[in-house]
Amino acid sequence: MNAYVFPGQGAQFVGMGKDLYDSSAVAKEMFEKANDILGFRITDLMFAGTDEDLRQTKVTQPAVFLHSVILAKVLGVNPDMTAGHSLGEFSALVAAGALSFEDGLRLVSKRAMAMQKACELQPSTMAAVLGLADDVVEDICSTIEGVVVPANYNCPGQLVISGSIEAIDEAVAKMEEAGAKRAIKLAVGGAFHSPLMEPARQELAAAIEAAPFSKPVCPIYQNVSTIAETNPDTIKANLVKQLTSPVKWTQCVRSMIKDGATSFTEVGPGSVLQGLVKKIAKADSVEGLEIKGA
Repeated sequence: MNAYVFPGQGAQFVGMGKDLYDSSAVAKEMFEKANDILGFRITDLMFAGTDEDLRQTKVTQPAVFLHSVILAKVLGVNPDMTAGHSLGEFSALVAAGALSFEDGLRLVSKRAMAMQKACELQPSTMAAVLGLADDVVEDICSTIEGVVVPANYNCPGQLVISGSIEAIDEAVAKMEEAGAKRAIKLAVGGAFHSPLMEPARQELAAAIEAAPFSKPVCPIYQNVSTIAETNPDTIKANLVKQLTSPVKWTQCVRSMIKDGATSFTEVGPGSVLQGLVKKIAKADSVEGLEIKGA
């Protein structure tokens, strides 16, 4: 069984999607529809903008979503199971037929704006911790006053923590004392997947509740529950929880393998998830999709 996985924020790069736009009438139509829905020409920023342009929250999340979803559509992806890393969960839902392209894009745009607003309410950040067991990182976080929590379980020995700047600074120092190979703050504007995203969760909840979801054509392994989900109401509830809960990527991949996944294909910009999957488990095949000749 082939599992299709979809990347999240951070996978963007200048020029992303231009090969799709130039080589496929279907892709061009979808990109132009996205420009209309968003109310600005995101294609201009994706194809010929700057790194700074792409780092704007209102651009980054829709850009990665569009690249993934349009690539999946053009190449006729027909998944046996899907999963997405954080933002990538929306791409996975569209690929699995649980959400339309248009509704998915509107939700991703609202999510990006809500997260940006939450970031502005309180200075916060994230840090990557390498070389410590998950339970050690969890224990250290629990001893620190203030908000600091595990945010991304990316693969064994690689965990991202999230919280207030003061708590993250203290945690980084304690992680190094505990023997972490590296504990380094990330260049992000907020504490994603932490309780500090509660204002964004409340804002997004209403939009998700109002959006029409269908039963997906295959199971989706969600960041919050890490098991196969097909019930639209459960999927919606997990999407809402995701903003303030950790991305359990390691557990999702292990669940997919347990349920029969023998190969993994990353759909979207970059190759981050391919690297993580290889570190989590030895699948028969791990690859990325691209337009031939691109």
